[in-house]
Amino acid sequence: MTVLLSVYEAKTRFSEVIRQVREGRTITISYRGEPVAEISPARGPESFADRLEDLRRRGILTRSKGPHSELAPGEPQPGALDRFLSKRDE
Repeated sequence: MTVLLSVYEAKTRFSEVIRQVREGRTITISYRGEPVAEISPARGPESFADRLEDLRRRGILTRSKGPHSELAPGEPQPGALDRFLSKRDE
């Protein structure tokens, strides 16, 4: 159920707005008669698997097509800190 309130009403009845949202309602806030914002119940934390599936479905994350290999740390490069600091000062 959606409730429509003006900015003024939402501001003056903020505690009631939060109570209604906690009960599962969505509150729409309007400014001069035009809806500008919605306050809705927060979703619970997503599991890692759910987040990965969402990213895959949206095309942001794709599976590798090549063979899977173990990740290994690279060999330390002597003077890496000096190179980093000199490039930062340029």
